Amino acid sequence: MSDLLLSALALMLVVEGLLPFLSPGAWRQVFQRALQLSDGQIRFLGLSSMLVGLIALLLLWP
Repeated sequence: MSDLLLSALALMLVVEGLLPFLSPGAWRQVFQRALQLSDGQIRFLGLSSMLVGLIALLLLWP
């Protein structure tokens, strides 16, 4: 189980590192836009991301 968790964490880091590696300018613009969002909007995005991830896990988990 811990191997699976560590593998998932490693994959997440690889995916999150793609945008700043491939297009640092676009990555910077994303963060500039994020700074303009309200706390509620950021929380909604975080909640949406968690729900999509949980649904994907439920659908893909054997």
